[in-house]
Amino acid sequence: MKLGVVGLPNVGKSTLFNALTSSIVAEAANYPFCTIEPNVGIVAVPDERLEVLGKMYNTQKITPAILEFVDIAGLVKGASKGEGLGNKFLSYIREVDAIVHVVRCFGESNIVHVSGKVSPRDDTEIINLELILADLESVEKRLEKTTRAARGGDKVVVKEMELLHQIKDTLSNSKPVRSLNFNEADAKIVAGFFLITTKPVIYVANVTDTDVVSGTNKYVEEVKELASTEHAKCITVCARLEEELVSLSPDERKAYAQELGLSHSGLEKLITAGYDLLGLISYLTAGEKEVRAWTIKKGTKAPQAAGVIHTDFERGFIKAEICSYASLSTLGSIAAVKEKGQLRIEGKDYVVQDGDVILFRFNV
Repeated sequence: MKLGVVGLPNVGKSTLFNALTSSIVAEAANYPFCTIEPNVGIVAVPDERLEVLGKMYNTQKITPAILEFVDIAGLVKGASKGEGLGNKFLSYIREVDAIVHVVRCFGESNIVHVSGKVSPRDDTEIINLELILADLESVEKRLEKTTRAARGGDKVVVKEMELLHQIKDTLSNSKPVRSLNFNEADAKIVAGFFLITTKPVIYVANVTDTDVVSGTNKYVEEVKELASTEHAKCITVCARLEEELVSLSPDERKAYAQELGLSHSGLEKLITAGYDLLGLISYLTAGEKEVRAWTIKKGTKAPQAAGVIHTDFERGFIKAEICSYASLSTLGSIAAVKEKGQLRIEGKDYVVQDGDVILFRFNV
């Protein structure tokens, strides 16, 4: 999963990136365009199941699922026409799976605001409008070509033209493409347009450390209302606090978070929202050599899940030996799982579930 972190200058993007990736790669500073090139951070997905299985199997290696974060420079009004750092950064957004839109929801006057005032509604509209305008330009160019091609009567091309007109109308009304509801067939066609505003969005309301426990303030409510209108997620974090927490040891971090009344870190909130938004789950493989989490889409069948490990596993799939993590962790060993009759043999039509512990049998 590749997430692009965007937002206006000075909303806390680089500070959040530093916290998420436990790094100081992105220079956080109190001026616009501090981030000139997109910084990339690879983050392990916290998963306590791996540690439990690692001890059970006395494994040599534990490999978690990973996230890739891309910190994209602050966009400003006119970016779609090349203002600020412009189109270069819009191109980076096209490459991510989902957009993490950081919104300033704190009112500290000592942090310069690019617009001179704190208004989450105005801030999100600036960014969203630039992305919409970039998409509108792409759609108009494509529509011109498609309209000419549709004169031949090809049903596929005609359908594509109809969808482009629908999308153009939506964009012209300053609404993102993700606000539309497409059936499965139409969604596949639209995906081929590679539009920025089709990408799912997680709004990150960046608040002060005093507001992060309650999870809300007047600014956060504005962001939540916006998210609800466009099928987006909204989480609340304090980027500055998250950055402080990563400087502590894991035990100190946990104790400090509990003292503050925080049940989940910003990274955990973001991962949960990202997996839910993109329809992702993790299945597990376990043995003496390695315990590992594998990320797949919900609804993936066993052969395709095996193919995530290696294409030979999918091509030569025979069967899958499966038990749930809950059963394995409760009973303590795979032998005990077998004895209790909770190890299942599944075939090609089995839909893999989150937390399945799987051994694939294959032959090529």
